[in-house]
Amino acid sequence: MGTINIMELWNSMGGIARGVVVILGIMSAYSISVMIERWITYRQARKQSRVFTPAVAECLKEGKIEEAIALGEQNNKSHLAKVLISGLHELQAHSKSKDIPGESIEAAKRALDRATAIGVSDLKRGLGGLATIGSTAPFVGLFGTTIGIINAFQGMKTEETAGIAAVAGGIAEALVTTAFGLFVAVPAVMAYNAFTNKIETFTIEMDNSSSELIDYFLKKRGQIGG
Repeated sequence: MGTINIMELWNSMGGIARGVVVILGIMSAYSISVMIERWITYRQARKQSRVFTPAVAECLKEGKIEEAIALGEQNNKSHLAKVLISGLHELQAHSKSKDIPGESIEAAKRALDRATAIGVSDLKRGLGGLATIGSTAPFVGLFGTTIGIINAFQGMKTEETAGIAAVAGGIAEALVTTAFGLFVAVPAVMAYNAFTNKIETFTIEMDNSSSELIDYFLKKRGQIGG
């Protein structure tokens, strides 16, 4: 379908059909912006985490808590850094003491859990909109198609003509909205599923990192107590 035909279809559309196309265009623009923003966010999180994880492990091995916190602040796009830095602050408060109380370890667990919940919520930002667009865009397009077909048959009745030729043009124009609705919905659904799988991986990584930091607390406590 060439540009001329598209323009002809647009010019022949009724007000409702044009409104549907505009709404679908806005939905498409929003979903594309979310896809790009989330892709950049997840890419930065993965890239910085690859740098942060071995570096912070080395700092903790040497007992350099302040340097580990500084690393977390430098890699603030990393999902792992956002979580671990909350627990590291709890460890820093007792790093110079002769004992790490059990209450402090429990407080660190709660801080890590809160940071993980906040991190997951931040990673999911915008995905609800993608899910909504993916599920509703086909129906928005179908609404435009239904209105277009009704108008086509009303036109046939008014002109008192019969046959498919009398309504073919109107039906073709009406079906454009359904096609556009599917064009908007399919990428949104695919992106939503891909991003959801990525978030599940990030969540597992955050949970594992939190557990490893608590194990470090317990090991340090045992070493101090011993």
